[in-house]
Amino acid sequence: MNWTLWSLLLLPLILLASSNAFAQVTLPQLNLGFKTTDNPNDVVAAVKLILVMTVLTLAPAILIMMTGFTRIIIVLSFLRQAMGVQQMPPNQLLVGLALFLTFFVMQPAFNEMNEKGIQPYLKGTISQEVALENTLAPLRKFMFSQTRESDLALFVKLSKVGTPKTRADVPTMVLVPAFVVSELKTSFIIGFIIFLPFLVIDIVASSVLMAMGMMMLPPVVISLPFKIMLFVLVDGWGLLIGSMVKSFG
Repeated sequence: MNWTLWSLLLLPLILLASSNAFAQVTLPQLNLGFKTTDNPNDVVAAVKLILVMTVLTLAPAILIMMTGFTRIIIVLSFLRQAMGVQQMPPNQLLVGLALFLTFFVMQPAFNEMNEKGIQPYLKGTISQEVALENTLAPLRKFMFSQTRESDLALFVKLSKVGTPKTRADVPTMVLVPAFVVSELKTSFIIGFIIFLPFLVIDIVASSVLMAMGMMMLPPVVISLPFKIMLFVLVDGWGLLIGSMVKSFG
């Protein structure tokens, strides 16, 4: 009891000493603002900074719409719906898995973007316009490889930009929605294929319950364990993820 009392009495002194110790530590200051200037280069630098900050705010949308993230997350969601487990795996786990699979699939494109666009620009060997073009080129190449010709032709027609002679003439603002629509179609086709074996198990379970006269028992109670067992026995995660990664080849 005495030790507890002494600890309570010494606690303010310990906190005061700690605060004095931390008070001696100086932290760097960061100031971000604008000031009046007559130098045009300063104005250009400020405008570039604003554009960079704008691009950073759009980074999540770029990651979702211009990479394989859309296909992966939709297929994983279809798998969870087909198995009948609404909360397993959790949404955070599915999004995290889809994110790292996206980085794995997009690694060649990201490396090319870094080598041909980002690093030369940081070294000052190319201009900003050339760096932007070189950085965007690998993404456009990836999106063209995954976009159906019919979807691309649809958005070219809707944009009224005229028939492009080569792929380089297709604007990025036309390519991106065509790529997203193609990814949605591909992911729904894969989802339909995933649903088929689990649908067969549901039909068999319903037929057996009706034949036994157990119509009050939900079929999902019987079919869910068999779905999980089938998925584990055939190494479903390996087959599904392997097939998805190969589909981007």
